[in-house]
Amino acid sequence: MNLTIKTYPNNTVAKLNYDVLIENQADGTVKATLLGLPDCQGLGNTETEAIEKLTQSLQHRLESAKIVTLAIEVPQVVENPWLKIAGKYKDDPQFDEMLQYIEEYRRELDERGEFR
Repeated sequence: MNLTIKTYPNNTVAKLNYDVLIENQADGTVKATLLGLPDCQGLGNTETEAIEKLTQSLQHRLESAKIVTLAIEVPQVVENPWLKIAGKYKDDPQFDEMLQYIEEYRRELDERGEFR
């Protein structure tokens, strides 16, 4: 498996988009939680205030951390051996004849009660 880590220089600001869960609390406040980082939250009297506090919390957290992008190469899947012969007889003029023979033989076995 190949693994590539992409980092950004300190002078480059990468803009990231986050999904945020907004929940109205029983006490009337609003909680904003960053999906994927459940301990990164903001609580406020309004949705806007909760999102602002969440943003501040995330910015504070990123002061001593960094975000990197991992590019992971997907391992090769072993090819199904049946795929090598799939369609092998599609242009064979005797193929339809063979299928007809198989159907007739199965009907015979069914009539005799041998094919179940």
